[in-house]
Amino acid sequence: MSAAKVFVARLAGCSVFDPAGDRVGKVRDVLVVYRRVDAPRVVGLIVEVPGKRRIFVSIGRVTSIGAGQVITTGVVNMRRFVQRGGEVRVIAEMLGRKVLIKKDRIRASIEDVAIEERGPGEWEVAQLFLRKPKTTPSPFGKGPTTFATWNEVTEDELPGEAQSAERVIAAYSDLLPADLASTLLDLPAERRLEVAGELPDDRLADVLEEMPDREQVAILEGLDDSRAADVLDQMQPDDAADVLAQLPSDRSEALLELMEPEEASDVRMLLEYEPDTAGGLMTTEPVIVSADATVAEGLALIRRHELAPALGAAVCVTLPPYEPPTGRFLGIVHFQRMLRYPPNERLGTLIDATLEPVNVASSASEVSRVMATYNLVSVPVVDDAHRLVGVVTIDDVLDHVLPDDWRSQDGPDRGPAPRPRQRARRTPVAPGRRTTGGTTG
Repeated sequence: MSAAKVFVARLAGCSVFDPAGDRVGKVRDVLVVYRRVDAPRVVGLIVEVPGKRRIFVSIGRVTSIGAGQVITTGVVNMRRFVQRGGEVRVIAEMLGRKVLIKKDRIRASIEDVAIEERGPGEWEVAQLFLRKPKTTPSPFGKGPTTFATWNEVTEDELPGEAQSAERVIAAYSDLLPADLASTLLDLPAERRLEVAGELPDDRLADVLEEMPDREQVAILEGLDDSRAADVLDQMQPDDAADVLAQLPSDRSEALLELMEPEEASDVRMLLEYEPDTAGGLMTTEPVIVSADATVAEGLALIRRHELAPALGAAVCVTLPPYEPPTGRFLGIVHFQRMLRYPPNERLGTLIDATLEPVNVASSASEVSRVMATYNLVSVPVVDDAHRLVGVVTIDDVLDHVLPDDWRSQDGPDRGPAPRPRQRARRTPVAPGRRTTGGTTG
């Protein structure tokens, strides 16, 4: 094995292979233990295997690290990783930590950590890549960098000082929201709040949508009202309604008052329905068009990058107005049917006459049966006046029928994770309106 230094932040995301060359998973972190005198010793890698489960691979089973890959030997224990007392995750817990450079008496933050093999199966922290404070008051750029060994620094976190999460976020920038949510759930509660606090609003919104209710509430409670409202604005209305329903009524109302009026209006409507009904499960942001809209316009709308696949599977045709609750619901047009007709064909002539919408008061079990019976990825929801108020998508149903702790359960190898839900803006097409290049995103 090469004795060259390996920087942990660059190691994140590298593929791990067994001796036969089969891919085991991806490196997500490096685990070390502190020692009384010497530099921290590396005890193993935290590896994410298919099924989004994280396991521990002892450093003694690693035969090679380099060229963007890790080779292991022997049988890998697939038991879910559980952090023990005294163990420290380099990316999650060390990057961003403040240290004092002894010779200069200058505080610096840890940008990266280099590990090095000292003997067969013996790795330790060899060097720290540090960022010093800026020497000028200029708002541009960052401070100078330097390298130091472990013995040349001492930890220097001030009481009450939050550990910077910037480098952690950078190391996990390639993760899908569902994977980043799982990563945050593995962190200690305090560190989880620090990382969540530094995520951009839209990124944090996507991550919260993939978390259990309890963790969603804990993170929102750690944000000030203004920031929490901004994050809720970026969430899908049904997810925002779910988390607000878990908060005390006075905090929930305060956040609704701070949200954008249009977003708050959708959320308030959803909060009126019981959570186990079609109204409680639905999202209020389907693709809505008029009967006079053309196939070309419909395809342009579902082609938008930010539209979730389930919402792009069909467009809803209604009478005006085209914002939920709309005018009378006429039906849906499946995207596959649109592909079979010329661009100028009117969508009103392509409506699926066999599909009936569900009522807003229908039970979640009834919605599930309808979607399973007709192999649907989404089903329209109407009120008693037959006005469209939203759609229930397959991910909404799965979130309801799966156990509350499904994210933390071990399971069989399921292959790649489905594409996470993304926020979709309504862009209804009124009669005679033509979509432009900007509509497609």
